[in-house]
Amino acid sequence: MKLIRKIALALSLGAAALSSVALAQQPQFVNILTGGQSGVYYPLGVALSQIYAKAIPNAKATAQVTKVSAENHNLMQAGRGELALALGDAVSNAWKGDAEAGFPNKLDKLRGLSATYNNYIQIVANADSGIKTLADLKGKRVSVGAAKSGTELNARAIFKAAGIAYTDLAKVEYLPFGESVELIKNRQLDATLQSAGLGVSSIRDLATSVKIVVIPVPADVITKVGDAAYQPSVIPANTYAGQTADVATAAIPNFLVTHSGVSNELAYQMAKTMYEGIDTLYAAHNAAKVIKRENAVKGMPVPVHPGAEKYYREVGLIK
Repeated sequence: MKLIRKIALALSLGAAALSSVALAQQPQFVNILTGGQSGVYYPLGVALSQIYAKAIPNAKATAQVTKVSAENHNLMQAGRGELALALGDAVSNAWKGDAEAGFPNKLDKLRGLSATYNNYIQIVANADSGIKTLADLKGKRVSVGAAKSGTELNARAIFKAAGIAYTDLAKVEYLPFGESVELIKNRQLDATLQSAGLGVSSIRDLATSVKIVVIPVPADVITKVGDAAYQPSVIPANTYAGQTADVATAAIPNFLVTHSGVSNELAYQMAKTMYEGIDTLYAAHNAAKVIKRENAVKGMPVPVHPGAEKYYREVGLIK
């Protein structure tokens, strides 16, 4: 009888051990919500997926193309993804529940992982269009980004501050970066507003195909936006072919956001391995080279995820 009990106990312990091993080997999905493939979010998302696939045990990490901002935030709130890139003003709007910005309800499950780089308002026109100032956009055909995207929300804010309504434009196109550029090449569009990191591939592509003009956004217009997320900055000379001088514009910070349903351990690993593998991000796009751990929680519009907070405490970033 004792022998039978010992065998039964051994079998039970063996099954428990196998069960824990199986649990440990379960795939850890990390779906990173980005934006269109011609922007900066997508290559950064791909780089993050490479970091996580290599550094987080059993991670199955992927970068997902999305329409950005409103979609990314709503997917995060619904737990359909583990991480998303988003503009600071859009994150703030989502947290507050700004219906006009596409968030009829407060997205209270959003949590912060890290600050990243700044977006720059980049208004680019075909030189043949005669557009040189914001006022010159009136009566022209302009793309403002996908509807309710971060870019489109930025366009609304900048145009309103400059005294321009969509109705003042000859045509408004709600298109992603790549499609906007193709229409300008084909002379079906005069200008595009793109909110992205410096050196975004879509505008680089356009500048090699047609002569472009980068339209300045003056400091007084930025002040009239009335949102602290919008800061005066410049697009440095030679960022794009044919752009020979610095151009004044607005800069807006981007953040990596997650949600409360992500475990503390996964959020910890996502923050830790991102900064341990930061060179992979730097290699993915020039815009990423300003991402620094010391700035990770600066200006975060939502609460930092407890898992990420644990990492930042370990490295002395949060006291």
